[in-house]
Amino acid sequence: MRRRQFLFKNLGLAAGAAALATTGDASAAPTAARPAAPRTYLLIHGAWHSSLHWARIVRLLSARGHRVVAIDLPGHGLSARFPRAYLTGDRAAFAAEVSPQKDIRLDDGADVVIAVLRELQGESRPIVVGHSMGGTVITRVGERAPELVGRLVYLSAYCPVRRGPPSAFSELPEAKQPYLDGLMLGNPAQTGVVRIDPRGDAKYRDTLRAAFYHDVPAEESLAFALALTPDLPLGYWTTDASATKERWGRVPRTFIRCTEDRALPIALQDLMIREADAWTPDNRFDRTTLKTSHSPFASAPDALTGLLHALA
Repeated sequence: MRRRQFLFKNLGLAAGAAALATTGDASAAPTAARPAAPRTYLLIHGAWHSSLHWARIVRLLSARGHRVVAIDLPGHGLSARFPRAYLTGDRAAFAAEVSPQKDIRLDDGADVVIAVLRELQGESRPIVVGHSMGGTVITRVGERAPELVGRLVYLSAYCPVRRGPPSAFSELPEAKQPYLDGLMLGNPAQTGVVRIDPRGDAKYRDTLRAAFYHDVPAEESLAFALALTPDLPLGYWTTDASATKERWGRVPRTFIRCTEDRALPIALQDLMIREADAWTPDNRFDRTTLKTSHSPFASAPDALTGLLHALA
């Protein structure tokens, strides 16, 4: 499965709201330094999202002279397959229908990323950016093919190097928040996926915006929400993604914290940073911070671009 989709560089979306970018602490990497030469960035979306959601970042980083590629993971974007009931609008049947994507594995996603990384090798190795659930994928990539990666960047993303699957975080007190209540449909054990309904009614769409895009104007956030796919294959959520010191642990890494995140709370982000740093104390996260929701590619594209541009 080696499909890849490049984003439209000139997608006609309005510029997002500005956000304040700060360093996370005294040990964080500086964000003002200009890189010595153009870099290659590979952008990996999170659960239910696609390459399309990176459109603003692709345009802004490309304008600064970088080579930027965004891809769809298996089961997302143009590679998605849809439950029949999602297309007919039968909500009760939709909640119960077994997904045609139920057999997609975490390693299917990692396979796609590694294949693209091999194509992008040049004078410098690519910077790989993973958002949210995309952090699980890039963790797997860093473990399987560290020699292909110049830097791993976790954008408010899962980093399950010590706890096994990302689902292991869900019961922690740091993960508790009310904003995802009512979003998930059906029983994952039956459907084989974690399911949402991007085409739900007005109340559901308000709940979706509150969780992912609360700092994006309502009308603008609708375009991002309607571009979501309904089914996250369970393999991305329940597969052990532990990593070793010798492979994943040798790759330089950055964590971009989002302090107003309602989907992956800041306390949980910081817990994952601490656990990873304790695992590889000689190769710790560089940390930077955005005062944004879970989706700074939508709400603060200029600020996010500035942080990515400054990476060495």
